[in-house]
Amino acid sequence: MSHHDHDPIFNSSDNPHFQDVLTQSLQNPARRSLLRGGLGLAGLAMLPGCGTLTSGAAAAPTALGFPSVGKSLLDNVILPPGYQYSVLHATGDALDSALAAYSNKGTETDDWSRRIGDHHDGMDIYYIDANGKYSDKDTGRAVLCVNHESSADAHFMHPNGQTSNRVGGKKFTQFGDWDLGTRPELEVLKEINHHGVSVVEMVKTPQGWRVKQDSPLNRRITAQTPVRISGPRAHIEAIRSFMVTRWDAAGGMARGTLNNCGHGKTPWGTYLGCEENWAFYFQTTGAGAALPAKEVASRRRYGVPAAAPAAGATRAPSQGWHTVSATDDRFARWNLAATGANAERDFRNEANTFGYNVEIDPLDPNSTPVKRVAMGRFAHEAAVCSLPVAGQPLAFYMGCDARNEYIYKFVSTAAWDPRDVGGGLLAGDKYLSEGQLYAARFDATGQGEWLELTIADPRIANHGAYKFANQADVFINARLAADAVGATKMDRPEWGAVNYRNGEVYFALTNNNAANRTPSKTDPANPRAYMDLDGVKGTGNPHGHIIRFKEPGHPATAKAFAWDIFLFGAEEDSGDANLSGLTAKNSFSSPDGLWFSKATGICWIQTDDGAFTDETNCMMLAAIPGQVGDGGKVTVKNKMMVGGAEQSGTQDTFLGAALGEAKLRRFLVAPQGAEVTGITETADGRTLFVNIQHPGELSKPLASGSSPQSMWPGNAGYGPQGRPRSATIVITRTDGGVIGL
Repeated sequence: MSHHDHDPIFNSSDNPHFQDVLTQSLQNPARRSLLRGGLGLAGLAMLPGCGTLTSGAAAAPTALGFPSVGKSLLDNVILPPGYQYSVLHATGDALDSALAAYSNKGTETDDWSRRIGDHHDGMDIYYIDANGKYSDKDTGRAVLCVNHESSADAHFMHPNGQTSNRVGGKKFTQFGDWDLGTRPELEVLKEINHHGVSVVEMVKTPQGWRVKQDSPLNRRITAQTPVRISGPRAHIEAIRSFMVTRWDAAGGMARGTLNNCGHGKTPWGTYLGCEENWAFYFQTTGAGAALPAKEVASRRRYGVPAAAPAAGATRAPSQGWHTVSATDDRFARWNLAATGANAERDFRNEANTFGYNVEIDPLDPNSTPVKRVAMGRFAHEAAVCSLPVAGQPLAFYMGCDARNEYIYKFVSTAAWDPRDVGGGLLAGDKYLSEGQLYAARFDATGQGEWLELTIADPRIANHGAYKFANQADVFINARLAADAVGATKMDRPEWGAVNYRNGEVYFALTNNNAANRTPSKTDPANPRAYMDLDGVKGTGNPHGHIIRFKEPGHPATAKAFAWDIFLFGAEEDSGDANLSGLTAKNSFSSPDGLWFSKATGICWIQTDDGAFTDETNCMMLAAIPGQVGDGGKVTVKNKMMVGGAEQSGTQDTFLGAALGEAKLRRFLVAPQGAEVTGITETADGRTLFVNIQHPGELSKPLASGSSPQSMWPGNAGYGPQGRPRSATIVITRTDGGVIGL
């Protein structure tokens, strides 16, 4: 279902799988003595600092307090008895009362820069105190920041779908090549401004939380909003040299943010909008000069087109934004061809300005968002902070959302000072501009190691596939640096989450396909390779899993960790593939969103699924987490067809304790074609905000004349009916109680 299902693989490195990693570990004297000393998964758990941590968070409950929701193919949000939802806002809603209400017919003539964006994703809440400052206490007044990931179904925002004006009358194909013809300016402006982040003030009323239209805090950060480039003082000039374009020859500023997926919330009260699949919006066309081999290698590693294709060749996918005008920088910037005499005369470097965590101050509408280059450039999927401890650095955990990519950690140079709460972007400069960047290697012993990405490492400085010039180059080409040090390829690392009860870190590994995961290509952290029993819904690791790890001592200084697998997604009748013992009441596929409640300790799991949607729409589940090491070693039995022949094998891994239906239940099922992604709560745990993204995703283009796959939320009484819309919903209990208990 998801557009991710067809993502190409850009990691062609020969980084080792786990069997090779174990061999290397045994050849390393220091690590060999560690292993001989018996410090495996259980041993690391006994190190100082690895026990239960507290941060004022509630202990996890022993059982969930609602009945599991059954599978559903209905075109509505399904919740347990005693729960209700309303829509807070949806795609196209106006931030200002002077703007026309959304038509849901695509007839808007404004450029969408003052409307709620599309594809609601990660989000968080920021309370406002009596002085207009950030507070972590519920004041009845707040700002909600919401990411907007994609415009893959942007045909709903135009009267008759997307227009190509192609020579020869060729019709639009979603994410098709746009080498012929030009696109209408207003259509493209709408699509550009669908992206980014919506910042909207809310107030609590007797009827629940409501958007405050016309608030001076209401704001859109779009793909055209000016942003500042930030990085370590010692490397900022080198960083800017990668950002030089015709728009800013100094490279200190850039424009906009794209494909904001998972998010992050900083301890000082700012928002991180994480840029994920940004590469697909660029094209390289025209008679530009050939690029240096190094630049070609960089672009290929990130999936960015390096040159105009030859006549008749397959062209890189894009939305065709570059076709509107070659002289108007709003559109020319999406063409990466080297058409000028140097980088100051064209947009060959424009793609270098995307792929970062973008920090936003939700309570300062006049502030300029900042791209935090020191946190690395890749397909960012969330940036979750460790439990802050006064006097200790902060750690941020990040996934790179693509198959065979890596998990990263950024450690601030500055130690946390609670007096910085409410410090806005100045505090962000303090903690996010200077620090160390790491990539994770998962060992076959149940341990792992953080590998620093630094030009001082000979493996990076002398990397044969890419010649790094300096540390700025390492930040901007972090994927290549992680290749060089031997980080572990994972099954699409998506959202990360920190368990507030004990500081352990969880990551959703959404899935992998048969091209990358076969019985001969498994490893302990990515141990499954099988054929979905339906026979038509995917092979490889189609249902994904959730991995977790704990670090000894303080996470910012930890270079090692212990890991196991928390849950395997599966259909309940998947046989040997159903390693977590799921039933019809809690079976799920393709975990994506992950989030821990401070109020209840519940781990919420959201899905972005294409392998289970013949039986049920995407969903959200509640889980009561244990801790790393509460299970043991298991052997996975794999079998699937590879090249027309059956291939089988086994793989040992570490699996947490089984949860059962009392501790893992389906809480929500989404409308047809929708992904469930993005969640936050009020401080008392009595209100959940959840995002429903791209209902009706499998709808055919409007020009086909067919009806949309979904008509939600119009069919549920919100706004004009007809076309589907992404939306943020507000969930409460009818008795006003705490959610989930």
